[in-house]
Amino acid sequence: MTGVAVKTAAVTGQLTLPYAEVGDPAGIDVVFVHGYVESWRYLEALLERLPPFIHGYAPTQRGHGDADRPRDGYRPADYAADLVAFMDAVGVRRAVLVGTSSGGLVAEVVAGSSSDRVSGLVLVSTPATLADKPGVAEMWETIARLEDPLDRAFVEGFVRATSPESLPEGVVDDLVDESLKAPARVWKGAMRGLIDSDATAMLDRITAPTLLIWGDHDPVVPRSDQDTIVNRIRGARLVVYPGAGHGVHLEQPDRVVNDLADFVAGLS
Repeated sequence: MTGVAVKTAAVTGQLTLPYAEVGDPAGIDVVFVHGYVESWRYLEALLERLPPFIHGYAPTQRGHGDADRPRDGYRPADYAADLVAFMDAVGVRRAVLVGTSSGGLVAEVVAGSSSDRVSGLVLVSTPATLADKPGVAEMWETIARLEDPLDRAFVEGFVRATSPESLPEGVVDDLVDESLKAPARVWKGAMRGLIDSDATAMLDRITAPTLLIWGDHDPVVPRSDQDTIVNRIRGARLVVYPGAGHGVHLEQPDRVVNDLADFVAGLS
């Protein structure tokens, strides 16, 4: 992990989050937001490829990875509040937010409710909502019955279903290890929060320049979701990766970083 430093931040008096940091502190601040039952490790390939002018942060959200696990607070609004508090804790006044998969829903809440903290927004493989997805409803029936300790085979199946087939087995194993760190109650609480939240409510309030990155073979997030987001966020732009599936940041990290760097450079 050349150049990637792993640190911790006391976000509140009762919540400490680990985070990865990379780049020159004098660079442009970019904060990455991982998805459901992931951690900053899911963003490692992006962090390692960032150009020198980007100062990147990737916190692990509450309940996930090695972060603290409070009893409650697993709605997108809770994670958004944590993200703003994290920025305060590490001294970031304003940043480009990069949300991957459901992490994009958290980034949208921050961009819509704390616009002065967001200079740009990048949504990678992000759904417009999870409430209308039949596959999510079926998945919830399984997740609602989860108990600790989690079954590794189940977690591996989940990781493979939401990640590109091209991932090396060693990387898959590492990601499964990270997702296993979230206890059953976090799998349940975070999923229920995503399903119950109106993820589109903030879109009309987002004023930051916005870039969407999406693979046209994504089995989780349909093109219609991208059209919804683009039509609701004024000036938003969509970049389509032909042949790519869900989690394009894992499948094509070089291209994602190039598109991100062009977007960030264009803001200044």
